[in-house]
Amino acid sequence: MATVRDTTYELLRALGMTTVFGNPGSTEQPFLQDFPADFRYVHALHEASAVAMADGYAQATGRPAHVNLHTAPGTGNGMGNLVTAWHNRTPLIVTAGQQSRTMLLMEPRLAARHPTQLPQPYVKWSHEPVRAQDVPAAVMRAYATAAQPPAGPVFLSLPLDDWEQPADPPPQVRTVATRFAPDPRRLREFAALLAASRNPVLVLGAAVDRAGGWPPAVAVAERLAAPVWSAPAPERAAFPERHPHYRGVLPFAMAPLAEQLRGHDVVLVVGAPVFRYYPDVPGQHLPDGARLLHVTDDPDEAARAPVGDSLLGDAGLTLAALLDLLPPADRPAPSPRPEPEPPEPTDPPSADALFAALADCWPTDGVLVQESPSSLAALRRRLPVTRPASYFTMASGGLGYGLPAAVGIALAERDTGRGRPVVAVIGDGSFHYSVQALWTAAQLRLPLAVVVPANRQYAILKAFAELKSTPGVPGLELPGLDVTAIAHGYGCAAHGVGSLDELPSALERALGADRPTVLPVPVGGEVPRIL
Repeated sequence: MATVRDTTYELLRALGMTTVFGNPGSTEQPFLQDFPADFRYVHALHEASAVAMADGYAQATGRPAHVNLHTAPGTGNGMGNLVTAWHNRTPLIVTAGQQSRTMLLMEPRLAARHPTQLPQPYVKWSHEPVRAQDVPAAVMRAYATAAQPPAGPVFLSLPLDDWEQPADPPPQVRTVATRFAPDPRRLREFAALLAASRNPVLVLGAAVDRAGGWPPAVAVAERLAAPVWSAPAPERAAFPERHPHYRGVLPFAMAPLAEQLRGHDVVLVVGAPVFRYYPDVPGQHLPDGARLLHVTDDPDEAARAPVGDSLLGDAGLTLAALLDLLPPADRPAPSPRPEPEPPEPTDPPSADALFAALADCWPTDGVLVQESPSSLAALRRRLPVTRPASYFTMASGGLGYGLPAAVGIALAERDTGRGRPVVAVIGDGSFHYSVQALWTAAQLRLPLAVVVPANRQYAILKAFAELKSTPGVPGLELPGLDVTAIAHGYGCAAHGVGSLDELPSALERALGADRPTVLPVPVGGEVPRIL
């Protein structure tokens, strides 16, 4: 007779989920025992890294990924990146071991007291099956829930003594739709407002990239002769950033954001929240006289928007349908924004100089994964994203995501056969949040290049302190960190880049290597502006 474990593995095979990310714990061993030869276990040294690797892998493959965590303490370790997966809209099935059902009444060591509550509110569904025989069907429901819009993580708590129980007949393998079209009447209303607008503007978010919506986004912008902004703090790029209509990333505070939109009478926001703010700079959400139209695949996102009229629909499908309804505008197209001035030579170089040099040697079809808050403005200014699915970061703002996510993305590039080069830009502060991810990259022999702008401080926090007038904050300096030695210790190649002239050859070697390479680059300690 088939066991619950047998039936669950067969279901995972049928769903194409034969890669498991995790860090093994005692309560997971009954599931992992005699690990099938056709499955692959991606071993992370910490649960936070396992979650972010699975997140990057799911985003890059476009399919749900499975991450297996330890019971309550291990799930707790992974929570920071689970928050990011929630905000990234990443379809993850997160399973965690639970103590034996026969002992749960006594709350033994390593029992999760309220397992379904622990990951809330950052999962779409959280469940511990009532019977062992319900585990496979719960996995099927978890898959369907994670994949359907808005996509996101789900959580299953699975007692360790369930796996050897006799199974019920296996659940039917089902498919679900992952996109939905907008209401036609509402869409016509939006099209009429845009067609009658004297000066519309587009604000595009990560869902455009997730939906493969770059071509219709470009076509709509050109049909309307409208400028295009990226929504504040975007986790993915939604528009070719060398296009003449592109204007940059909107600031993530009320007053300056509204000021950037001044003069526009209709603001079309597609695939982003309205709006993602961070510092509190009071002001209006929109300039006087502006009307906002919001397209999202998330009813909750539509409900919490403080202004605007909403339309539910997949970002790509909605833009394509909108294009069919829009007449060509009779106004001139926006002029291209001016190129930034060349950076001043300094020693050590500025972040602007580093990223200008990186742009000059950027690999064809390269994928950028970034977690460098201090130098993000310089990075976006100097290294425009010109291809879909080429920019990834954390929507949550939480550190410790970028490095392991880059490992998951690099693995996905190899597994899918695309083989796109992956370059991670990780600040020397962020580098240490999930540094153990380097070991997994080395074990997988991934040709991942990790560029580390090293300013030896939490400069982004100094910038926030200046904005909020909070002097004397401790813990903002980072002396005594040897990034090269740490990288060597995890099995990576590492080469300090002493001069920007060395960067092109160092990057080329890194992307052609058979293991990850860490490239620390000293940069100046200028404190950036938050806004």
